Amino acid sequence: MEKLEKNPYAEDLEFKEKFRERYSKLTDWPAYERISRMYLRKCIRVNTIKMPVAKLKKRLEEKWNLDPVPWCREGFWIKHIGEKRIDIGNLKEHLLGYIYVQSSASMIPPVVLDPKPGDIVLDMCAAPGSKTTQIAQYMDNQGVVVANDISADRLASLGINVQRCGLTNVMITKSYGFHMKDAVKGGFDRVLVDAPCSGTGSIRKSLKTVQMWNPNMIKRLSSVQKRLIERGFDLLKKGGTMVYSTCSQEPEENEEVVNHLLEKHEDAKLDDIKLNIKHGPAVTGFEGRKYNPEVRKCLRIWPQDNNTEGFFISRVKKDSA
Repeated sequence: MEKLEKNPYAEDLEFKEKFRERYSKLTDWPAYERISRMYLRKCIRVNTIKMPVAKLKKRLEEKWNLDPVPWCREGFWIKHIGEKRIDIGNLKEHLLGYIYVQSSASMIPPVVLDPKPGDIVLDMCAAPGSKTTQIAQYMDNQGVVVANDISADRLASLGINVQRCGLTNVMITKSYGFHMKDAVKGGFDRVLVDAPCSGTGSIRKSLKTVQMWNPNMIKRLSSVQKRLIERGFDLLKKGGTMVYSTCSQEPEENEEVVNHLLEKHEDAKLDDIKLNIKHGPAVTGFEGRKYNPEVRKCLRIWPQDNNTEGFFISRVKKDSA
């Protein structure tokens, strides 16, 4: 694993006592606190719609070190050989849509969703588009990706990213996810609910998350997330696959939301996720609440596990019977 680089802006980062108490119950607190003060490694995903991986590597390898991401064949951690540049977004390869600047952990949900050419896919909370463009890429511009979001500003970014990446199978919609209509006869083949969350797995990208965190916010978000996962499952066809994910480490936003779906829908079944990545155990109960033992099949990834963001990923199948 690459040597950790300290973020000088995080040296004076203060965690609230309640946050410290809570996370000490969930993980190795010293390891979590230490890595939260480190820079997140820069990472790119090769857009194979426009350029093969081997050709892109050849273009960059003279000036950039590219370290493969084990769980995503198009993903690479990137670092300038002379350590003089960090502005990956200014590379002409990015401007031309040959690469997408994307954190390595956020590549996991589309990999787990595993969309196929010709599928009809819903990305319920899509903007600004990293996962949408990854999904459409895997579909080789065939089939349809319905990319939905509620924020007009974020949808503008989504449209720009879709266009930059040369994707022609994406349809953009603006709606609250839990108000989306049954637009596809029989339901979507695959649904991604990458839900809005507290972002406690992404402190390394956004230090202000620590100051914004409070238990009441977590409860409000959990309520919204439960509505989103239910609606996503309702829109899924029989035999279809849904991925629910967040960049939060909160049980109320993750295992509790999945547990809620399992309680409400007998035809919802969790899948094991086989992925080349280190991860911690899923939380089967927290602060007096017990969750369905099936939540053990979810991936709970802490930032110290792989020197990444923290992430939560679950894969749900809808019974075809």
